[in-house]
Order: sequence, then structure tokens, then C-alpha cells
Amino acid sequence: MNDKVRVGLVGADAAGAGWGPVAHMPALRALENLELAALCTSRPESAAAAEAAYGIPAYHDARELAAQPDIHLVAVVVRVPYHQDVVMPALEAGKHVFCEWPLGANVAEAQEMAELARAQGVVSGIGLQGRHDPSLTFIKELHDDGWLGDVLSVNMTMFGSGAGTSNSRSAWMGVAKNGANFTTIAAGHTLDYVAYCLGPLAEFSASVATRVPQWRLADTGETVDVDAPDSVVINGTLAGGANLAFHAASVPFNASNWRMEVYGTKGTIVASTPVLPQISPITLEGAQGGEPLAPLSIPDRLWAKPAALPDGPAGNVGRGYFRMAKAIREGTRFKPDFDHAVRLHELLEALQRSSDEGRAITLD
Repeated sequence: MNDKVRVGLVGADAAGAGWGPVAHMPALRALENLELAALCTSRPESAAAAEAAYGIPAYHDARELAAQPDIHLVAVVVRVPYHQDVVMPALEAGKHVFCEWPLGANVAEAQEMAELARAQGVVSGIGLQGRHDPSLTFIKELHDDGWLGDVLSVNMTMFGSGAGTSNSRSAWMGVAKNGANFTTIAAGHTLDYVAYCLGPLAEFSASVATRVPQWRLADTGETVDVDAPDSVVINGTLAGGANLAFHAASVPFNASNWRMEVYGTKGTIVASTPVLPQISPITLEGAQGGEPLAPLSIPDRLWAKPAALPDGPAGNVGRGYFRMAKAIREGTRFKPDFDHAVRLHELLEALQRSSDEGRAITLD
């Protein structure tokens, strides 16, 4: 390997649309320890367009990209139903793999990919970028250091606008079996950040539902039936004993987006953002005792590396890449990896089971 980890990015729209060009490409271009060396799209004509647009060699076959000896890391930024089709050949070729969340369309797919990654002895990474966010990491540090005291109650809400509307290009996300919908994405990400900051769920009851079973496609006017869940309500207890009230839902209008309130015996923290915590800046307030809430300053050390990253979606993606490249060079494990992704997939499945069976579930 040369001085840089060379990355092949699968999912590069020549027009600059999609998460690959919006977040991954700016992040990779800003990092000194990685190099965006190749692209891959799904068709010869789109590969040619991407190569012309970005000046980077492009392929239209993920297996061909994975076979290149000078590619060390394959980044998978395509629709969730195609994750396994791209991840498995890359792992079979002995490549390290970063894959956006959700890892698979279901638990079985995620388990198969995680098992092969372990067997191949490669570094795997899953796109739960909030675990690289300085604000969320600071909340975790305050909790771990006892600043909050014993955490008593946690309230988290995630309301996104747009229930009942879509376009033809995104209509596939209304099909539950495809594994990419408001619940798996918005609820999956934000539940993971509860665990990251404050500890995992130990026991819960859940209601998982499709509250808006029809979408109107804005570009065609067509109405389509959907079955993907768009609402998750959880009443639970964290491993440390705190009560968790969690509600994530797609609503028609005027959504309040993400907010987390943490109440402890010594301190209080309130965090919020107008989009998702892994994408947009977080407003962070806190206080100890009976003092009024005031802005909390994130320590400079949490922003220090790598300094060249742009703000916005590329920031946390880039911090993840930076740490993954370090793990590849040092032969250590990167977190969160595919095994972590499997556990989150299993949690989402358990939420659905609790809802279907109308009972509380205790996790091991």
C-alpha cells in the first residue's frame, strides 16, 4: 500500500445528486490519508459521464472495480436493496468495505455480509456517521464522566416532513422489503445515538406502524399504496436504568425534526437540530443543578482531526473515513463495523416483533 488508502466509490451520479457526490466525494477529497481513486455506476453510459464529470476512472461493474489491485477500500453508496450485490464481491476480493446504513435490506443479509467480513479479516465500516459527530461525542463524554449524575429520563423525538408525498424515483422506499424507509433510516440512526451517548436499550415496548399507507407521487400525480412503516414509538429502559421515551415519525407538514432531552440527578442536556444529527449542526445546551440551560461549548480537541473537512454532510462522513483509514493502516478494528450494524438491524427487528405481538421485550 502506498501512503494513501485508495478508495473505489460505488454510487457516483455525474449530475452531483445523491449521497455519494454530496457527502462522500467532498470528504474524500479533503483527507490527506485517503485518495478517491475510482468510481462505479450501474451502466456504461453513466460510468462514462461520471468519469468525464469528475476526472476519475469509472467502471460500470462493481466486481471489476473490486478486482483492481490498487483499490484498498470499496465504499458502497447505492440503494439499500443493492448493498449486498456490491459488498459481497468486494469482500470476496479481500477489500476493506465501508457501506452506508442500513447494511442490508434485512437481518439475514446483514449477517451474511458481517460473517464474510470477519472471515476475510478485513476492516468493515457502517455509515452511522453520528458516532463521529463532535457534539454527540461530547454528550457521551459528559455522561461517562458523571456530569449528568445518574440519568433518570431520556426523551427523544424525530419528526420528518413529507408523509404521503414522494416522487417516482423514491417510491421504492415505500416498499418495506427494500429495507430503506423512514423507520430504518431516521429511527435507526437516532436510536443508535441514544446507545452511543447514554447506553443501550435493555427492555422496551414498541409500536411500529404505517400511518400514511398511500403516497402521492409529485411528478406524476399517481397515488400508490405503501407498506413501509413511518412511525415508531418506544417506551423503554436503558441498561443504566434510565427511562426512554422515543417517537420517530414522518408527518405531513411542519415537522420539528430531532430533539433529545436528558435529565440526570446532577445535570440536564438538551440537543436539537433541524435535520438529522449526523448531517446538520447540533444546538447543544446544558446545566448542572438548578442553573438555567446555557450553550455548551464543544472542546476544540473533538474538532481537531481532520481540520480540512468541510461543514455539512461531508463532515461526519469524513471523520469516519479518517478513522477507518487509520484502522486499516494499524490493523485494528474500526467502530462502528458490520457486526455493530447487525445488532442494530436485530434491534429494529425486535421493535417490530414487540409491536406485532403486543408485548415487552428484554434484550440480552
